[in-house]
Amino acid sequence: MLKLILSIFVGTLFLLQIVSSQQCETGSVEFTADLSNLSDWDHYWERTVGSGHAVLALRDDWRRALKLSHEKLGFQSVRFHGIFDDDLSVVQLDSNGSIIYSWYDVDQAYDYIVELGMAPYVELSFMPELLASGNSTIFHYKGNITPPKNYTQWGNLIQAFINHVVDRYGIDIVSQWQFEIWNEPNCGFWSSDQANYFILLNETFKSIKALYPQLSVGGPATCQSAWIPETLAYASANGIQLDFVSTHEYPTDIQPLQRNIMKQVLTKSRQQVGPNMKLYYSEYNDGLFFRHDTTYASAFIMFNIPDVYGIADIFSWWCFSDVFEEQGQQSVPFNQGFGLLTIYDIPKPSFKAFELLHETGKIRANVTGEHPTAGVFTTLSDDEIMVIIYNHNIPDAPIANETVCVTLVNIPGTITDSYLRRIDHDNCNPIATWTAMGSPEYPSKSQIDELKSAAEFVYQPIEYSQNGDSLTFSLDVMPQGVAAVTFKFQ
Repeated sequence: MLKLILSIFVGTLFLLQIVSSQQCETGSVEFTADLSNLSDWDHYWERTVGSGHAVLALRDDWRRALKLSHEKLGFQSVRFHGIFDDDLSVVQLDSNGSIIYSWYDVDQAYDYIVELGMAPYVELSFMPELLASGNSTIFHYKGNITPPKNYTQWGNLIQAFINHVVDRYGIDIVSQWQFEIWNEPNCGFWSSDQANYFILLNETFKSIKALYPQLSVGGPATCQSAWIPETLAYASANGIQLDFVSTHEYPTDIQPLQRNIMKQVLTKSRQQVGPNMKLYYSEYNDGLFFRHDTTYASAFIMFNIPDVYGIADIFSWWCFSDVFEEQGQQSVPFNQGFGLLTIYDIPKPSFKAFELLHETGKIRANVTGEHPTAGVFTTLSDDEIMVIIYNHNIPDAPIANETVCVTLVNIPGTITDSYLRRIDHDNCNPIATWTAMGSPEYPSKSQIDELKSAAEFVYQPIEYSQNGDSLTFSLDVMPQGVAAVTFKFQ
């Protein structure tokens, strides 16, 4: 806060100096944002964020990270695997050998999420051992991935679960949740085949809808945007009116890598489901090539969020924290894990990108100009213009420092303040600070404090020229860098 106050004070003191006669330099990349040519800017990426598996929701470090992600980034719901895993003790036997259910651990997880003002995005997985047809498991925590041995027992579990959460939270609350049937049945999370997954889909869907038709139920939650036409065909043939189609995509799923592959794939999926079906991408991130802790991830986010705008209804980053146990809990604070936060709640560049996105307005200005790696999008709120500039390309593709010159036209008021924030090699890049420390596996409290400080924004003045209701500014943007320029007006 002190850093913000000092920066704004300095910016105000030198306001007359920073309003200069700046023009676009020869060779700069030029963009123009027209603040009279506007459209909606829905924060669709905030609807859901991913996590690991359900038992983590009982941990204090997981809860701290979720709270921080909700408050700073605006995420509205959280999705994780394994709500029926045996480490939550959901399915048990009584003294007579009959199946009984225990919802205590489920309640502990969901109570915290609901009290935080969020909702569970419920992935209905995995198979409790007492209901399972086999012993195949996945991951360190051994989630059972086999079909049920008896679909009556599975249907009873589903209905008991639905009745319990409705009794506990009320139908008005639970009607806002999503119920997704399983996870990636085509990518190692289902020991059987597509035909048997569709039986699971059918039985689960009808078990829920028989109780509460208003609940939102969908699938197939596949990886690589697969099985969408097949799922829709099966649903149509069997009287299943899915409330949404869900799938996953990572930019490394298709080789060779392509800068705009996410838009290509999401557009194809939208064409497959049609304009009226809700399309949920309940997992994505920057890919599997060990750049999650770096500024590559933040630049990827800033390029893709506007690039795929209007295609998917949910676009859920996987995941919010490195408190994550698929291969066992990692102890190294920067281990290229999927999280936006490290295990010590140190914000990565990706976290800071979503923090900037959360600040963007709900109205978007039309921007003209294009470049192979640099891009700009601009949003508007009641008293603020926010300009996001990024410089992004896929690994090993050409990219360089770029001078980006932005002109804003039809400004709707008088500029009263302005400031610049960056995410790049020199800013909001705590992994560089950690490396300079000698990469301690177990950093001390003072080192953690230093790393958190290195992750914070530095507020800097921005030099610009103004002519009537237009202004122009230029700045250099590093490879895989992000810059955010904010103008306050009245």
